[in-house]
Amino acid sequence: MRIKSWTVQKPAAPMVCEEREETVKGGEVIVKVHGCGVCHTDLGFFYGQVPTRHQFPLTLGHEISGRVLAAGPGAEPWAGKPVVVPAVIPCGDCDACRAGRGAICPGQIFPGNDLHGGFATHLRVPARGLCPVPELADRAVNPRGLDLAELAVVADAISTPYQAILKSGLKRGELAVFVGVGGVGGFGAQIATMLGAAVVALDVNPLRLELLAAHGASLTLRPDQMEFKELRRRVRDFAAEREIPSWRWRIFETSGTTPGQSTAFGLLGPGGYLSIVGYTAAKVELRLSNLMALDATAQGNWGCLPEHYPAVLDLVLSGKVSLSPFVERRPLSSINETFADLHAGRISKRVILVPEC
Repeated sequence: MRIKSWTVQKPAAPMVCEEREETVKGGEVIVKVHGCGVCHTDLGFFYGQVPTRHQFPLTLGHEISGRVLAAGPGAEPWAGKPVVVPAVIPCGDCDACRAGRGAICPGQIFPGNDLHGGFATHLRVPARGLCPVPELADRAVNPRGLDLAELAVVADAISTPYQAILKSGLKRGELAVFVGVGGVGGFGAQIATMLGAAVVALDVNPLRLELLAAHGASLTLRPDQMEFKELRRRVRDFAAEREIPSWRWRIFETSGTTPGQSTAFGLLGPGGYLSIVGYTAAKVELRLSNLMALDATAQGNWGCLPEHYPAVLDLVLSGKVSLSPFVERRPLSSINETFADLHAGRISKRVILVPEC
């Protein structure tokens, strides 16, 4: 199959639209891309801050939705099906996968990192782990009239915080603090609200905070407009008013920035829990002994296991997690302009790039 994709030749150089041939193999499918979200990690790859596992030239993009056009031997049941492609695809057979630790599978496939990704007309990936999408014309299963392109962000921006929240054990009546609410953090705040948590949203972007205030955040704060001690006092007062002790706080670092990670760590109180969801290659100076002295926990979260995707998709289709106000669609041909706008902070929402053909 002849496909077109936007390829990174070298870091920070404009991506080039190229054609190449793709042939489906056993256990694989070729997906016609309907939408591909742009993630903070894509910016890290493109600008050379984060190395990719596959050398450039490489097509980026790992938040992918589309329809299977071709299926290789063993994958025939997927032919013609609408799907969301997991951002991290474990092998399913190794010791880690059998132990339920697919996130650390040494044979995992990460589209746009291990192989060519979704900023293209089509994508070739393993069939294992694909998330089936119901036919969206059926309003009984899609009452909000979402289209397949919009569902691209299920693959990371919604599924990743979903798994992080599951791992945290967040319960009704507890405190959930999200440090950075663009993309992953914004959807995570919605999920936490749905679970009955009291949600605090921190971000330097007022538009993001305004949007979250309308979708469940009870307190929104600008870390760039106050000293850290004041910010911490505001969060503690908010928790005290609701009689939530520090050991019932769940803090989610979703900004992927050094200031965000410092802020999240500094908010930990006795028995608190910190989930590291955002990524930065930069180092952060911390007093790690705080974890010992506070008997606190810090845990990382890498993507989301494919088995959780159907539940995440159901949250979106049922309207329990709002999607449309948080995303912005752009044509795939705008990719270089879009990356520049995101890098400069000129966009507040999650961008979904849509192929024109």
